[in-house]
Amino acid sequence: MTRILLVEDNEMNRDMLSRRLSRRGFDVLIAENGKAGVELAKTEMPDLILMDMSLPVMDGWEATRRIKANPLTSGIPVIALTAHAMASDREMALAAGCDDYDSKPVDLPQLVRKIEQLLAT
Repeated sequence: MTRILLVEDNEMNRDMLSRRLSRRGFDVLIAENGKAGVELAKTEMPDLILMDMSLPVMDGWEATRRIKANPLTSGIPVIALTAHAMASDREMALAAGCDDYDSKPVDLPQLVRKIEQLLAT
């Protein structure tokens, strides 16, 4: 079963997205801030990470930079999830090391396609 780490601070978004992904057959791990996301990436080695970029404690840009800088976790694909939908936000996410970008509100079929594409590479 594919394991996805969802790093999301908003309880409603976290609950809704984790339930929808679980119904699609994914095993979903949860972190509520960037620091916890970095730690869970190291200890649980998920297949893919969905990273909110506006997070408490450590934002998603820094958390992604740390995940990609660690040889243990650098190969885990990261998809940025953010309400920031400007072209510059996408570029910032990619510059931080994210492999793809998706804006909120989440279009689940589109997000699942991105997940499957990254897992196939």
